[in-house]
Amino acid sequence: METVTVSPKFQVVIPKKVREQLGLQPGQRIKTIVYENRIELIPIRPMKEMRGFLPGIDSAVGREEGRL
Repeated sequence: METVTVSPKFQVVIPKKVREQLGLQPGQRIKTIVYENRIELIPIRPMKEMRGFLPGIDSAVGREEGRL
């Protein structure tokens, strides 16, 4: 677990080890969520990067006859 300090401008620096582990890049957007008295930071990933992130899921979609 890493510890960070809140600056007078309420800014924090994400430790290098964490940035590297998550593959964060400068300018990348991160969603913040307050959950049970804690702050969670969730990196926003491009949709193209999400392709195949659930291996084994059946992506076949049943269609009604006569519909494309």
